[in-house]
Amino acid sequence: MGTGKTSVGLKLAQLKKWHFIDLDDLIELQEQRRIVDIFAKKGEPYFRKVEKKVLKQVATQNKFVVACGGGIVLDPENIKLMKKTGKLICLSASCETILKRVSNNSTRPILNVAKPRERIEFLLKMRAPYYAQADKAVDTSDLSIKQVALKLAKMLSAKK
Repeated sequence: MGTGKTSVGLKLAQLKKWHFIDLDDLIELQEQRRIVDIFAKKGEPYFRKVEKKVLKQVATQNKFVVACGGGIVLDPENIKLMKKTGKLICLSASCETILKRVSNNSTRPILNVAKPRERIEFLLKMRAPYYAQADKAVDTSDLSIKQVALKLAKMLSAKK
């Protein structure tokens, strides 16, 4: 969250001449409610179940850039599916950068807590082993959306 997944994803899709989808937007469309409301009314386990189902639907598509929420990697099956059907890219940012980018945003249910800085630090530390499984990683803290997208386009075009 707050690393630029949607903004960078849109720009990357434009550069590659691919389609773009934000998984959270698709979930909201299918569930006919906002993510924050899904968390509030049904809880995180329900959300993760829906997220997994929607990921499976999207994973069948070609030439798509898919922005996923940061918690999607908590399920090893999701990681396996993303790596099998495409490249798993982790966008990261410093805690300070994330806090600055998401402050005053009530649509981030995971951060609707009394101490958001501590929550971000906890999530980054807890999710680090999962994020480390990505095929590619880019720290977006000091880069523009265009710089990150260009860097990713170059990475994706390079031979292994």
